[in-house]
Amino acid sequence: MTWDATDFAILRALGADATLSAGALGRDLGLSQPATWRRIKRLQDEGVLAGRRVDLDAEALGFGVTVFLGVKLATKGRVSLEDFERAVTAIPEVQTVQHVLGLYDYRLRVVARDLSDFERVLRRRIMTLPGAGDVEANVLLSEERLAGPL
Repeated sequence: MTWDATDFAILRALGADATLSAGALGRDLGLSQPATWRRIKRLQDEGVLAGRRVDLDAEALGFGVTVFLGVKLATKGRVSLEDFERAVTAIPEVQTVQHVLGLYDYRLRVVARDLSDFERVLRRRIMTLPGAGDVEANVLLSEERLAGPL
């Protein structure tokens, strides 16, 4: 897997705007549409370009609160990680599930309409998960840097 400056330019451009067509991207880079498409396809096949996504504005959609939760499993060995992961990923308010090393076993990003909605999600959904134990919540106040290109 060898990438050149053009491949990195494609990755930077798609990282900034994943909706760019191969034709538009090729025009910006001085390549034909077919040549650009072949490079994009190769980057996908090699696993470098893992997909494209649309970033939705949670607040504009009515989700005004974002909370990061540290979750420690209460009964290690009695509840499988797969059981916990399967159950937690089924909760629509849970945006990300990260299995981590440290004080907590999982880090979750949870969105809610407001704090009372978050409390409902925490009490009725997250705290009832198989193996859920200690939980630490951190409410997001502001986000200064959004995810961008590597």
